Amino acid sequence: QIQRALRSLCIPLDRLHIMKGHMMQDMCKGLSRQTHAQAKVRMLPTYICSTPNGTEKGNFLVVELCQSQVRTLLVTLYGDGNMSPQMVYKIFDMPEGIRQGEGEALFDFIAHCVSRFLSDTTTPNTQSSEECLPLGFVFPFTCRQTQLDKAELLSWSKGFSCSGVVGKDVVQMLQSAINKQEVGSNGTDGRWLSPWRGWKSSQSAPGQLSHVEVVALMNDTVGTMMTCCTEGKPCEIAMVADKGSNCCFMAEAYLVETAEETSGRMCVNTEWGSFGDDGTLNDIFTPYDESVDEESCNPGEKRFEKLVGTLYLGEIVRHALIALTAEKAVFTGTDIAVLKEKGVLTIQHILDIINNEDGTTDVKRVLEVLGLQPSERDCGRVQQICRAVVGRAATLHAVGLAAILSYMCQTRDMETLMVNVGVDGELYKGYKRFGEILQSVSRLLSPECMATLLPSKDGSGRGAAMVTAVALRLAALRRAVDEVLGPLRLTRPDLEKVQALMRQEMERGLGKHTNATASVRMLPTYVSHTPDGSERGDFLALDLGGTNFRVLVVRVTGEGISMASEIYVIPSAIMQGTGEALFDHIVDCIMDFQTKQNLMTHTLPLGFTFSFPCQQVGLDKALLLTWTKGFTASGCVGQDVVQLLREAAQRKQHSGLKVVALLNDTVGTMMSCGYDDPKCEIGLIVGTGTNACYMEEMRNVGTVEGDEGRMCINMEWGAFGDNGCLDHIFTHFDRVVDESTINPGKQRFEKLISGMYLGEIVRQILLVMTERQLLFQGRASAKLQTKNIFQTKFLSTIEVSNGLALRQIRSIVNELELEASFEDCVLLREVCQTVSLRAAQLCAAGLAAVVEKIRENRSLNQLSISVGVDGTLYKLHPCFSQNLQMTLKELAPNCDVSFHLSEDGSGKGAALVAAVASR
Repeated sequence: QIQRALRSLCIPLDRLHIMKGHMMQDMCKGLSRQTHAQAKVRMLPTYICSTPNGTEKGNFLVVELCQSQVRTLLVTLYGDGNMSPQMVYKIFDMPEGIRQGEGEALFDFIAHCVSRFLSDTTTPNTQSSEECLPLGFVFPFTCRQTQLDKAELLSWSKGFSCSGVVGKDVVQMLQSAINKQEVGSNGTDGRWLSPWRGWKSSQSAPGQLSHVEVVALMNDTVGTMMTCCTEGKPCEIAMVADKGSNCCFMAEAYLVETAEETSGRMCVNTEWGSFGDDGTLNDIFTPYDESVDEESCNPGEKRFEKLVGTLYLGEIVRHALIALTAEKAVFTGTDIAVLKEKGVLTIQHILDIINNEDGTTDVKRVLEVLGLQPSERDCGRVQQICRAVVGRAATLHAVGLAAILSYMCQTRDMETLMVNVGVDGELYKGYKRFGEILQSVSRLLSPECMATLLPSKDGSGRGAAMVTAVALRLAALRRAVDEVLGPLRLTRPDLEKVQALMRQEMERGLGKHTNATASVRMLPTYVSHTPDGSERGDFLALDLGGTNFRVLVVRVTGEGISMASEIYVIPSAIMQGTGEALFDHIVDCIMDFQTKQNLMTHTLPLGFTFSFPCQQVGLDKALLLTWTKGFTASGCVGQDVVQLLREAAQRKQHSGLKVVALLNDTVGTMMSCGYDDPKCEIGLIVGTGTNACYMEEMRNVGTVEGDEGRMCINMEWGAFGDNGCLDHIFTHFDRVVDESTINPGKQRFEKLISGMYLGEIVRQILLVMTERQLLFQGRASAKLQTKNIFQTKFLSTIEVSNGLALRQIRSIVNELELEASFEDCVLLREVCQTVSLRAAQLCAAGLAAVVEKIRENRSLNQLSISVGVDGTLYKLHPCFSQNLQMTLKELAPNCDVSFHLSEDGSGKGAALVAAVASR
């Protein structure tokens, strides 16, 4: 019978693996917005988004609601790594009956305790009455938190059943009670009698509570995690093995769907005590466990907790002994009436029995004190049963820990996880082998994880002060960060103003008499039609828009378009040399390509994509207005680009060059997408630079003769704001970046949006934040101080996923030789998001002006139109396109705009312009 009982209390390893899997599934259900309500493991967000970093300092008040007492503490932190906090505390016994009385009276009593404690412990020197004294409230009951200082009680437990509290915000109830005490303290007689005999409240010192503000609510588990964090040794998991059992850990915030926060991490309170309430633990429940469950005040609930909590372990042993006595396996022939009494075997009895390794003398003493008359054999068997029950509890704690370890390792995309685990509670402290079992079993179940156990030092007191201190540190950090990033965050009115200014500048650019002074040049392209699908033939295309130059041959047939191309590099010496050298190099590349493609004897129509501002005076004649993108080749500005190319061909004796059209990449992008979608009448580039074009009514183009039909207008909107109209949204960072470019004061809109500049804007922000001690412990590396070292592609990498791709961010940070904490990585991501979001919003504001103008031109209530888009920023950044489209929808609600990614707009598009021109 004894062996059968012991076997029933022993869980095989394969069953533990299954249980771990069920726990992880329940954790995921608890975190999901869709399944949270049905989950047994509640996974409640705590809104604690950081652990202490050792810089916290100040005075912090803590109130802990215990089983039958209220504990008040004043904790002073010195910013020394939290190694030596000073603590003063006082314990107040609760009056009889208060746990089952009115909720308001309970909170009044807690506030009264705070008032008395402060009267006894603080002096004018300790705390100025004008200064806020932050209070952390340890409330060990299941709550639904919606903020750090807002929590609705879901249910009472542990013998509490105060009325009028379930469903209410307990933080607000405590704050109201504190405020009431303050009012009461200024009353006439200053003394009042409580509903419970013997509880009288002396008058507080005037103003004693006026500065007390409840800033954080937590349970003891969270406090345990926080108190185990010291400088250089963060703790990200905490377990309390006490009367109840619980665990919390730092989860990736984006996975906590029941909270709004998506960046960084958030501490999640698992509330795993209810694991198994759906029946998943039925097969390991013994008859003894069933008896304990049936006798509890909540049968069928908190099933896991009833297997592991010290409140129940004595009861499990008691029922096991009753059953074994009935089977005559123990206490034969002796009176065991005492075992029929519920609660007679306490956890302390059990611990005294199992912790004695030398014989059964102590076992006999404990059992005799209880009124039993055990034999030597009884003592040995009772000790075996007690060890089995407590060992099983430790093993089940290890299963829960293993589930959390594996979950953290998986969601952080790590091969191995090393983490500190704060542990507290009666069972951990009282059972010598608890830590050993916890580590060995969790390692068996999660071999990829290494957990180091850290004993908690007053988690519910000092830990609560840490939570409060971290909350204030983060609030101060948030204010400082918002001060830096605030100017980059654009409101709806800001964007509407940019949209209106863009429209104004577009009208000026189209006007015959205002074009010369407009910042948006609105250049005619002489492209008057988009493809209609009837184009046929072979065409050459050239693409010059950056450091690389491409030559293509494009074949247009009834079946579609096929292409062959080659990329050639333009050395910076040529980019910044003479115009002759540049165009000679281009012709050399064309001849090399034609030779390789066996086209030297063919004369094919050629479309030339030239992605720089030009004044076009014909489809094949365009005067370069200014160089951009790092080009400064001399002798080109003001000249006909097509003629410069033809002259270079003559110098190289290449007679088979027939340039029929010059266009920029934006027009090519529109034409490329227009081949597949006739509604595509806008081209947009958001890459190294930015620009847009669209089909305008000829009657509105004052710079070209004729009123019939339409013409594609190359907006050259990168220069929008060069006249100062955007000065109100230019920040300090934008001005610094602008001043360091080769064209200060020029292309100002482009410098807010395009890929050439976003990385440098981010770098300037990081430098300021580091200088203000908001990042990297105030230490900027030499690399970070290097111009253009922070590439725009870093923004895409950092923002790549919904969660924080920490490994990728760390590789970037390491590349920049910076020492970054996890919080630094989160803040770095926020900086990148702010800069890229503003870029997308400004781009959308410009586009909104375009689509609204087209809608009004055509006198439509609702416009349906497509945009052909190209550029690495739009294509590769994970959020840019979505942010742009969402903002456009808000700014131009009467326009249905579709977006098509261009397939080689500057190559295929150039050929199609040549094809349309030939048609």
